[in-house]
Amino acid sequence: MPKPSMIAIDGPVASGKSTLGRLLAQRLGYRFVDTGAMYRALTWRAIKLSIDLEDEEELSQLAANTKIEFAPPGDNVLVDGHDVTREIQDWQVEAGVSLVARVAGVRKVLVEQQRGLAQKGEIVMAGRDIGTTVLPHAELKVYLVASIEERARRRYLELVERGEAADYEAILADLIRRDEIDSERPISPLQPAPEARIIDTDGLSADQVLSEILSMMGEG
Repeated sequence: MPKPSMIAIDGPVASGKSTLGRLLAQRLGYRFVDTGAMYRALTWRAIKLSIDLEDEEELSQLAANTKIEFAPPGDNVLVDGHDVTREIQDWQVEAGVSLVARVAGVRKVLVEQQRGLAQKGEIVMAGRDIGTTVLPHAELKVYLVASIEERARRRYLELVERGEAADYEAILADLIRRDEIDSERPISPLQPAPEARIIDTDGLSADQVLSEILSMMGEG
C-alpha cells in the first residue's frame, strides 16, 4: 500500500495503543498524538477544580475553556501552559477519565482539536475513536485487541515499574467498568472501523506488533 500520511490506532484501555503508536511514529519520522492524554488532562483539571465528573454541562464548559497542548520534541502534556504529564497518570484521573470522555460536549471540543493537529499530515494518532470519528479518512486504521486479563496484567506491571501500589484484581475490575462505559456511550462508542486491520496483541511484544504493521505498509 502507498505510505499513509495519517495512521489511526484504536483499541480498549491497556491494549498497547500508546506504546505502539509512539514506536511507529518514531520509526516513520511522523508526529505522534495520544488523544487519551488529552482526555486525562481534562479529567485532571476537573478534579483539581472539584468539578463533579457527572456534570456534563460543567465539563463541556471546562473543555471549551482549557488549552491542551503537546510540548515538542517529546509528547509532554501541557494544560494552560503547565506540564501535567506525570499528574495525569494519577489513579483518580485513570478512574474518572471514561466518565469525562463520554460527554458529548467534551468530545466535540477535543475532536476538533485533534483534527487540527492532524491537518499537516504524517501523523500517528492513538485513541478510541480515531478511525471511526476523528480521522475517518485515515489511509491506515489499526484496531488492537487483547484479553481483559492480559490488559490488566500490563497495567499492573506498568504501575509496579513506576513504583506505585498496584492490585491486579482492582485493576481488572476497573478495566471491565471502563470497557463498558467506552463501548456503551452514545457518542463515538469504542468499536473498530469497518476497514480497520484488527491485531490481537495477546502474547506479542510491542516490537512484534510494530513489525506486523510495518509489513502491512510494505515497510518490513
